[in-house]
Amino acid sequence: MKKYLALLLALVMVFALAACGQSAAPAATEEAAPAEEAAPAEEAAPAEEAAPAEEAAPVEEAAPAEEAAPAEEAVPMMGYAEFAAADLDTEVMVECCVQAKQSWWDNKVSVYAADADGAFFIYNMACSEEDNEFLVPGQMILVTGFKSEWAGEVEITDATFEFLDGEPFIAEAKDISDVWGTVDMINYMNQLVSFKDVTVEAYDDSGAAFAYKNPEEKTDDLYFKVTRGDTTYEFCVEYYLCNEETDVYKAVENLKVGDVIDLEGFLYWYEGPNLQATSVVVK
Repeated sequence: MKKYLALLLALVMVFALAACGQSAAPAATEEAAPAEEAAPAEEAAPAEEAAPAEEAAPVEEAAPAEEAAPAEEAVPMMGYAEFAAADLDTEVMVECCVQAKQSWWDNKVSVYAADADGAFFIYNMACSEEDNEFLVPGQMILVTGFKSEWAGEVEITDATFEFLDGEPFIAEAKDISDVWGTVDMINYMNQLVSFKDVTVEAYDDSGAAFAYKNPEEKTDDLYFKVTRGDTTYEFCVEYYLCNEETDVYKAVENLKVGDVIDLEGFLYWYEGPNLQATSVVVK
């Protein structure tokens, strides 16, 4: 029995050892699977080339500075000869003396003026009421305006003036009877002139020696006609120069056809000589 047990125990131990050996033997090591080769790193996408910087727009060259407008030339001082030679619409400046003036109105006054060589008609010259009081015959003034023409009359328009100190000059009437009816009369435009021995003609078909511009109120110009030789002219008494209170206005109202008279006045021009009478003397 003991032998049987001993044999049995030996067998058990053999089996036990075999089992232990089996478990102790390292399990066949599986070859590690080769590590997956790392995927080759993706080549970095080539960096996008930076867009070339836009070329800066060329700087516009500064426009050259405009040249300053040349200063206006000063208007030259003129005597009568230079004034007569100047073109129409020329800006003029004349030094002259007042000879007579028409009525002041609305800060304007029309003036006959002269220097030693000729005369000027200054139409509607800007003038305050206060300054008008000092525009007396002989007063020297400096006039700036434009040489103009209306119906043949050469005058200064758009005029301003300033008073000057100077020797007063008052022209004497020039007797130009010998140029009556000739083209030379125009050379005396706006001057104080006289005509001797002219004869009063009927003004119109009524047979009257004169006519009122305003026959109802009789407060306007007077018109009359006179003849010397073969030439007849129509002259007037300018109401704004010599109104109904003046001697010349009253003298023309008393004229009779056939009267022989001496005349003085300023040789205005309206489509021909149109004396603005300041004196009428019946012979």
